[in-house]
Amino acid sequence: QVQLVESGGGLVQAGGSLRLSCAASGRTFSNYNMGWFRQAPGKEREFVAAIRWSGGSAGYADSVKGRFTISRDNAKNMAYLQMNSLKPEDTAVYYCAEDPVPFRGLRMSVQEYDYWGQGTQVTVSS
Repeated sequence: QVQLVESGGGLVQAGGSLRLSCAASGRTFSNYNMGWFRQAPGKEREFVAAIRWSGGSAGYADSVKGRFTISRDNAKNMAYLQMNSLKPEDTAVYYCAEDPVPFRGLRMSVQEYDYWGQGTQVTVSS
């Protein structure tokens, strides 16, 4: 059974940084793409970043490109999201997700991920 646990959220001032972590268990982590998504109050869950199972490629939403960096450590079964230059509009609950299909190309939509963590709140004050 896949389990994903996010951590690292919190309250930060605009311009600040946070690093989110996602601990995965239940199957061979290194075989599956990982993604980060977020959901603000009253809005739909949206794609933030994704990284391929090998770690060889990553993709980002335009709104975070150049500010956020996704990474993974397959030896530790961990995925990370480094968030710099945070803005108030980045405020949301952030979720990590795992692709249900092994060894495929990058996936960047909510519908393509089957396994989700419980989320961690990120609040950016102006």
